[in-house]
Amino acid sequence: MLVAQAIDHQCELSMTNSKEDRSILAVQGKYLGIFICWILGNGCLFGFNSILTIEDYFIYLLPKYHPTRVLTLTYQPFVLTISAVFTYHEAKVNTRRRNLVGYMLFFLSSLALVILDLATSGRGGIASFIGVCTIVAVFGIAEGHVEGAMTGDLSLMCPEFIQSFSAGMAASGAITSALRLVTKAAFENSRDGLRKGALLFFAISCFFALLCLLLYAYAFPRLPIVKFYRSKAASEGSLTVMADLAAGGIGSHPNSSAEEGAAPPERLSNKQLLVQNADYALHMFLIYLLTLSVFPGFLAEDVGSHSLGSWYALVLIASYNACDLIGRYLPLVGRIKLASRKGLSVAVLARFVLLPAYVLLRRQARRRGLDGRAGVGAWAEQRVPHRLRPHRGTQRVQGSGAERAGQLARVLPLGGHICRGRP
Repeated sequence: MLVAQAIDHQCELSMTNSKEDRSILAVQGKYLGIFICWILGNGCLFGFNSILTIEDYFIYLLPKYHPTRVLTLTYQPFVLTISAVFTYHEAKVNTRRRNLVGYMLFFLSSLALVILDLATSGRGGIASFIGVCTIVAVFGIAEGHVEGAMTGDLSLMCPEFIQSFSAGMAASGAITSALRLVTKAAFENSRDGLRKGALLFFAISCFFALLCLLLYAYAFPRLPIVKFYRSKAASEGSLTVMADLAAGGIGSHPNSSAEEGAAPPERLSNKQLLVQNADYALHMFLIYLLTLSVFPGFLAEDVGSHSLGSWYALVLIASYNACDLIGRYLPLVGRIKLASRKGLSVAVLARFVLLPAYVLLRRQARRRGLDGRAGVGAWAEQRVPHRLRPHRGTQRVQGSGAERAGQLARVLPLGGHICRGRP
C-alpha cells in the first residue's frame, strides 16, 4: 500500500510539474516573438511598398508606360492567384517551406531591382519596363506565398502575434515612406540624385528582405512559445506544422501521448469556415474594395501640377501609410476596440459615407486651385476606421481550421483589390 501511494504521489507531482512547464513555455519568449512577428510583417509588404513609394522615380524613368497603373495591375493578379491556390490545397502544403520560398523571392526580387538599374545605367525604354514588370510579378508571387501562410501560421498562436504581424505590415508602409523621403532629400541637389536615392532605397529593401528570411528560418522557430503553440496545433490535428517542429528541434509533439485516446477535432471545409465567418469575410472584402478605389488609384488620376512638385506623390503616400499604421494599432486600445459583430458591420458600411465627401472635396480643391493638401486629410480619414477590430475570427476554430481561416482572411481582401476596377 505504501509503495502504491508513493507511486500515485509521484505521478501527481510529475503531472503538476508538466502543467507548470507547459504554462512557462506558453509565455517564454513572448515579447521577442511579438517583435519578430512585427519584423516579418514589415518584410511581407516591404517590397511592394518600396515599388509604390519609388513611383516618382519610375514616372521619371518610364513616363510613356503609365507605371502607376500598370505595376499595380501586374502585381495584384499574381497575389490573388497564388494565395487562392495555396488556400485550396492548404492541407498538403508545407507552411515552413512556403514561407521560406516567399521571403527568398522577396530578397531576390529586391536584389534584381538593383541589378536591373545598374545594368541599364538608369535608362528607360521597353526593356527596362518589361524587367520592372517581371520583378513586380515576382513580388506578387512572393506575397502570395508569405501573407496567407504567415497569417495562417500565427492564427495557431496567441492573438498578440497576429496583431503584431498586421501592425508590422502597416509599419512597412510608414518605414518605406520615411526612408524614401530621407533618401530623396539627401540626394536632391546632387547630380543624378533621383537615381542615387532610388538605388540606396532598393539596397535597403534588399537587406531588410534578407533579415526577414534569416529571422524566420533560424530565430522564430526556436522560441519556446512558438514550439508550444505548434506542438499544441499538431495535437489538435494540424498537419502543416511538422516541418516547423523539426526546425525547432522537436521530433514529435509532446501532447500526443496525453491526448492519444481523445478524438481529433472535426476538420471543417473551406466552405464551412466561410459560412461561420461570413460577416468577417464580407467586412474584409468591402474594406479593401473601398480603400483600393482611392489608393493608389488617386495618384494615377490626379497628375496635375502641384506646388509640391515631385514631392507631391511622396507626401500623399506618406499620409496614407502613417494613418494606416495608426489604424492598425488602434485595436490594441481596449476602450475603443470593436468586439460586437454588428458594430463592426456598421463601422465598415459607414466608411462608404466618406466616399462622396472625398469626391466633393477633391472637386473643390481643383476649382479653387489648391495643391492637393486638402485632399491629404480626406485620404487619411479613409484609412483609419477600417482597422477598428482585432483578429478574432480565427479564435473560434482549432488546429488546421484556425490556420485555414487565417489564410482565407488574406485571400478575401485580394478579391477587393481586383474588383475595385482599374488602379
